[in-house]
Amino acid sequence: MRLQKFVDRLPTMDKLKPVSRNKDGTYYEVEMREFHQKLHRDLRPTRLWGYNGEFPGPTIEAEEGEKVQVKWINNLPDRHLLPVDRSIHDVAHHPEVRTVTHLHGSVTRPDSDGYPEAWFTRGFRQTGPFFEREIYEYPNRQRPTTLWYHDHAMGITRLNVYAGLAGMYVIRGKKEKDMNLPSGNYEIPLIITDRSFEEDGSLSYPRQPDDAGDHLPDPSIVPAFNGDTILVNGKVWPYQEVEPRKYRFRILNASNTRTYRLSLDSGQPFYQIGSDGGFLQKTVKQEVLSIAPSERMDVIIDFTGYKDSRIILRNDLGPDADPEDETDEVLEWRVSLPLSGKDTSRIPAYLSTIPSLKDQNNIKTIRNLSLSGEEDKFGRPLLLLDGRKWEDPITEKPGLGDTEIWAIRNLTNFPHPIHIHLIQFQVLDRQPFDLDRYNEDGTLQFTGPPVPPQPNERGWKDTIAAPSGQITRVIAKFEPFTGDYVWHCHILEHEDHDMMRPFRVRNPKE
Repeated sequence: MRLQKFVDRLPTMDKLKPVSRNKDGTYYEVEMREFHQKLHRDLRPTRLWGYNGEFPGPTIEAEEGEKVQVKWINNLPDRHLLPVDRSIHDVAHHPEVRTVTHLHGSVTRPDSDGYPEAWFTRGFRQTGPFFEREIYEYPNRQRPTTLWYHDHAMGITRLNVYAGLAGMYVIRGKKEKDMNLPSGNYEIPLIITDRSFEEDGSLSYPRQPDDAGDHLPDPSIVPAFNGDTILVNGKVWPYQEVEPRKYRFRILNASNTRTYRLSLDSGQPFYQIGSDGGFLQKTVKQEVLSIAPSERMDVIIDFTGYKDSRIILRNDLGPDADPEDETDEVLEWRVSLPLSGKDTSRIPAYLSTIPSLKDQNNIKTIRNLSLSGEEDKFGRPLLLLDGRKWEDPITEKPGLGDTEIWAIRNLTNFPHPIHIHLIQFQVLDRQPFDLDRYNEDGTLQFTGPPVPPQPNERGWKDTIAAPSGQITRVIAKFEPFTGDYVWHCHILEHEDHDMMRPFRVRNPKE
């Protein structure tokens, strides 16, 4: 269904208020529940699931080093509002509605990480095999940055997130306050998602692939899903009125599958100051932002000199795009507000110090890992990490404090955003190889030299796009906690269908 663009104002998410705060930390309670929310002027209210009954959920803000505790409370119905495929990950033997929240990018102990099998049902009546605690702890002993929280339940993450279970989490630091960046009303979170809707305003999500045959389960997981409508902060194609001055935008791609290539139709640049793991070393001037699912980008846009203009945040769909596809636009800025005062904020050239892990010369292990595809027993595409399924024995076991290089070889014909829990990593390079030759006889024949990461990829990352026919190398130090974590593709349909593996950080003394 077609909806008129830029008729609804961009919402700002509520900031979550703590239940209590003392010298030992800050305690929150967050309830997951069903509700209805109007997502566009011409849509009936949509039935959603959300944290505290909001989509997106309220923003949680913490200071660097502030201990935060959150009790994630499941008060959702017993039946899912979207089609559940019961043929994957033993879903048929588990409750239909389960949740477990993962704070994406957080450096936290395994029992607070949101392990996929640490799920729980309404009122904690039933719990998964890895469930250990009702209250999660986030130390926030990491660089100031933009994180996000979302559901991570085994086999239904794609559905729970699509239903609305996602929100932003911001860690702030003292040095940031001295940088004179745009702040207060001039610092805006942008959570970008895509959805499709039925005529009655309800969420539309396919029960089966378009080419489904009689041999497939019903419902059956789809290999990918792009909605036909773009939302920002829970509104379809919104607009925002701004002053002719600098603004800071924390951008999160919270879509299931879609990667965005963002630009401004005015031709002006973005000034990127941060990525997944916080501030870059230097500000990077960008004409286009390519942002894969779950990546975050911290940017400044300068509207000075654009008074009375309308500027559209565009999404490049490529030369072969369907002319009927309306997802080539995201948001409209109207530079229509009077300047409230002199803009004294700045765009700093230098931002932070990022020591190179590679230069520390203590690399313990180099792991050669693959992204590959085969078919499951129903003939559906089955994408795997290093040829293994979730239930196979753990093979990646870095020691606590070990520095490792993971060389991720993409043998499929499309890119995958790869996310590693617990740690932030650095991207070393990407090197192309002859994919057809490799798939024919297993010969690894490089077709070019290693290519260093893009300037805006040279900070700390927890998610990186691994292109087809390339080896993407990242380096990380596995600390400060031991235990079981996961790494996976962050295309949620892939993650749910076995493109996720556990890894274990072991205590070398044991």
